[in-house]
Amino acid sequence: MLKKQNLPIGAVITLDSKVIAKGKNSIWTPKYRPSRHAEINAIDKVPSDLWHRASNMTLYTTLEPCVMCTGAILIHRIGRIVFGSNDAYGGAGCVFGHMPATFERLRASTIWVGPVLPEKCDELKK
Repeated sequence: MLKKQNLPIGAVITLDSKVIAKGKNSIWTPKYRPSRHAEINAIDKVPSDLWHRASNMTLYTTLEPCVMCTGAILIHRIGRIVFGSNDAYGGAGCVFGHMPATFERLRASTIWVGPVLPEKCDELKK
């Protein structure tokens, strides 16, 4: 069996210009866990006493979030997402306008910015 490597995807969440949580892609190592995307890891590390300010948080991520991560971002009501590179393979941008009504309402109140650094982040997918 070929050894699987994680793509070098990272995510940080900021509040008041301070990093409050970090995550990295860890799907394949140390043990296979398909939900361990960088964004999910970062969301999991946000201190619980800060969630009431989620709309003031910004999540920065290397790659356009997938549908799973987008759902988590929207449910947690994170106010702003900034991503480095589009993800034609699994990015969720193509589902905007086609989600259930609750997710579309949450999406409308979330600022999505990107891609902001495709010349750097596209290389990470190779």
